[in-house]
Amino acid sequence: MKKSRIVRASALIIGLSLVGVACGGSDDSTSDGAAASCEGVKIAFFGALTGEAGNLGVNIKKGLDLAVAEFNEANADCQVGIEAYDSQGDPDQAPALADKAIADASVLGIVGPAFSGESKAVNGKFDEAGLPIITPSATNADLSKNGWKIFHRALAGDDKQGPGLATKITADGKMKVGVLDDASEYGKGLADIVQTSLGDKAVEMNSIDPESADYSAVVTAAKDAGIDALFFGGYYAAAGKLAKQLRDGGVDAQLYFGDGVLDKGYIEAGGPAAEGSIIGCTCAPFDSNATFLKAFQAKFSEDPATYGAEAYDAATVFLAAIKSGARDRAAILSFIKAYDAPGVTKQLKWDETGEVVGTAVYAYTIKDGKIDGSLGLIK
Repeated sequence: MKKSRIVRASALIIGLSLVGVACGGSDDSTSDGAAASCEGVKIAFFGALTGEAGNLGVNIKKGLDLAVAEFNEANADCQVGIEAYDSQGDPDQAPALADKAIADASVLGIVGPAFSGESKAVNGKFDEAGLPIITPSATNADLSKNGWKIFHRALAGDDKQGPGLATKITADGKMKVGVLDDASEYGKGLADIVQTSLGDKAVEMNSIDPESADYSAVVTAAKDAGIDALFFGGYYAAAGKLAKQLRDGGVDAQLYFGDGVLDKGYIEAGGPAAEGSIIGCTCAPFDSNATFLKAFQAKFSEDPATYGAEAYDAATVFLAAIKSGARDRAAILSFIKAYDAPGVTKQLKWDETGEVVGTAVYAYTIKDGKIDGSLGLIK
């Protein structure tokens, strides 16, 4: 596939001040951004840095780290800090961490929450406190339907990803598709949309426990149903175990997954069984912006991974607000509502529900033990 090359001149070190002027703000903002003190101002990461889905949060944190490092290098008189709240992606742990973030008046914005389940658990708290969020990764379609004024998403949700995956599965000629999930807010939500979109091609296979070591019942059900494809809604650790047991059990159906599996952890968990799997994501290919790619490689000596570029985009919006002179949460939120500028992944502009413009869904595969983006945009 010819990857969409989004060759935008990001040049944030030079351009943030222009973005701040061009893209709004509010009457609450300080009129002279350069003169306003940034002492103690922080942007926070909220999501898993450890645990079974921790890789995805680490990817996000690196995008945030890069954006803030660039900003601080270019703005010696306005140094922005980073706070990290490691929820392990657990909806039960998230509320206490949200309370900490809310209580810290120096935290003006959240890059996150990273996962849909924790988002459902804490976004109401953030909304009540007026603490703006831009999630680079929580894709559950219903998150934007709660009336949360602080909610913004930096990529399309599962209402786009699910039908896109179904389109890919159908285009691949699959006629009997097993659909199962991990019972999480994200996994079940996405699987339900894929199942509905597939119509009579779908074979419901219910939910699995992602912490289980034994998926023999799924292997048996897949054989009995005679499926030629299987979609699993969940995260990479469980997907790897599932793929391995399906292949070891003699199930050769094509495996499809959503964005929660788009991580090297899937390859590590699944081994050779991961080869050839197809994974959907509304996240942009890692090399879709040359400027961002070069900067990321220079800082981390590796390519950006899933959600890294979206996190970078989210962080740069907060930084542009700070550069414009916004020094409280209300001013930051007003700035985001008026924002309309190119990021490294897409045009960053939100509707009244917090959904970003753009509906692209990409297909990736595992080839020679690596994530490969050559399947490209799902049309």
